[in-house]
Amino acid sequence: MTDQAQRETREVELLTGSDAGDMLSAALAPTGTVRTWKVHSIHHRPGAGVTVGYSVRIDGPGGAADHYVCATTGRLSQEPSDTLTRIDRPDGRAVHVWLHPHDPELPALKTACDSGAMSRLVGRRVKLELLSYRPTRRGVLRVSHRDGSKAFAKVVRPGHAQPLVRRHRMLVEAGVPAPRVLKHTEDGLVLISAGEGEPLANMLSRGMGDRAHDVLDSLTSLLDVLPDGALDLTRRPSWSDRADHYANAATTVLPQHRARLELLAHGVRHLMANSDPGPLVPTHGDFYEANILMNPGTTEVSALIDVDSLGPGYRVDDLGCLLGHISVLPHLAPNSYPYVPDELDAWTKRLEATVDSVALMARCAGVTLSLIAGARREGSGEWLSDAEGRLAAAELWLARGYSHLARRTRAARS
Repeated sequence: MTDQAQRETREVELLTGSDAGDMLSAALAPTGTVRTWKVHSIHHRPGAGVTVGYSVRIDGPGGAADHYVCATTGRLSQEPSDTLTRIDRPDGRAVHVWLHPHDPELPALKTACDSGAMSRLVGRRVKLELLSYRPTRRGVLRVSHRDGSKAFAKVVRPGHAQPLVRRHRMLVEAGVPAPRVLKHTEDGLVLISAGEGEPLANMLSRGMGDRAHDVLDSLTSLLDVLPDGALDLTRRPSWSDRADHYANAATTVLPQHRARLELLAHGVRHLMANSDPGPLVPTHGDFYEANILMNPGTTEVSALIDVDSLGPGYRVDDLGCLLGHISVLPHLAPNSYPYVPDELDAWTKRLEATVDSVALMARCAGVTLSLIAGARREGSGEWLSDAEGRLAAAELWLARGYSHLARRTRAARS
C-alpha cells in the first residue's frame, strides 16, 4: 500500500471511529450538546482527502434538533469562521467541521436549500428536494413548481459556474438534447431545465431485447454530434488516467484485496500504454446510464444530462465509461438487472469492432475500478459483496484486454 493510501485509510478510520464523536462534540459546542451521531456517508477523493457526513442530534437553546454535519481532512480555500471549525489533531492533521448547508466551498448551497430564497430567485413559489450532495464539490436539488413543472439547481464551486453554463449553452446551440440554463449566479448556483424521458437504466432493467442494437446506435450517434467547440474546453483526466488513485481509494474499502487492486491498476496502465485510443474528439466525460435519458417506448435519446465534464478526450473514454458502469449494475442490484449480462456482452462485441479493443478494455477496467470505493454504503449490509463484485468485473475487463493484446502480438509476429 502506498503512503498516500495508508494515510487516507487512517483518515477514514479517524472520521468514522470513536474519536469522531469527540471531534464533533468539540466543533459543535457553540451550537449545543451532541447527544447522538451516526455516519451517513463517506466521500473519498484519492489524493484530496476524506469527507464524512453525519446525522447528528444536538441539544441546543431551542431544544433537541437533528442536523447534517460534515467533517473533512481535505484542504479548503476558506479560513475558520462562525460556520467552519478547524480542529488540529495531535498527529498534525487538521479536520474541518461544518453544519449543512454552510459548505465552505459551495457558498450558493445555503440559497439553494432555502425555499424562500429560491422562490425569490425563480420568481414564484417552489418546493425543494436535495437529490445529491458531495461535500465541497457540488449539490443537486429538484425545484418543483405548483403547476407540476420542474427544474434542477446545480450548486458548484463559484469558479466552476461559468464553465458549466458555457457547456450547457454549447450543447443546446449544437442541437444536442441537453438541459437549458434558466438562471445562474456568480457564487455557483446554476438553474437548468429538466430533461424529458426516463434513465437508460430503466430500459436496461426491463431488458432491451431485439432493440438493443438500435439503442446502441442512438448512443453512438449522439456522441458523433457533440460540438467541435468542446475541443477548446479544459481537458480533464479520464477515470483510467487515475487508476492508481482509484486503486488507493478502493484499498481503503477492501484492504484485504490490496494486491489484486494494485495488479489491476498496473494492468490498466499497461494496456493503455500498449494501445491506440484514437484521435482527440469531443467527449461527454461521464457517459453512463444515469446521465442518458430515453424517449419512453422508443430507442431514441431524449436528453443528455450532467455535462460538467464535456471536453476533449477519446471516444474509448466515453464508451468505456458506458460499459464499465453497466457492468456493475448486477452487483449493485442483483435482482433488478437480469438482462444486463447478455446485452452488455452484445454491446461490448459491437464496440470492440469500432475502436481499438485493447484501449477500450483498458477504459472499461479503469472505470469499473473507479467505482469500487463507492460501493461502501453506511447502513447497508450488502455493500461488501457489491464491492467485491465490482472488483471481479474490473478484473474480467482487464483479462479481456490482455487476451486482445496477446492475439495482436501473435498476429504481428506471424
